[in-house]
Amino acid sequence: MTQFTVYKNKNPRSKTTYPLLLDAQADLLDDLQTRLVIPLTKAPTLTKKPIARLTPPITVAGEHYLLMTPQLAGILRSELGAAVGNVADQRSAILAAVDLLITGA
Repeated sequence: MTQFTVYKNKNPRSKTTYPLLLDAQADLLDDLQTRLVIPLTKAPTLTKKPIARLTPPITVAGEHYLLMTPQLAGILRSELGAAVGNVADQRSAILAAVDLLITGA
């Protein structure tokens, strides 16, 4: 598994709202059976204006999503669906969002 790979969300309760999950976990910890993921949602599904730096736009296979950093979660690797792309080229925005969530800076 590679950091910043995007997977389909297999969870029937959340996949409508969050169709994709971004693997944010460092490759160094690949032996763990869990992955730290950030859900992605389509912008029109939001009812409130998001905090731009906390929920930056992410493009996956030409489609636009918002990174739902406040919904960051640990899940079993077996709960990830098929890989649909990698967004390592958007690393700066992703790490800035995680940093804001954790440190407030």
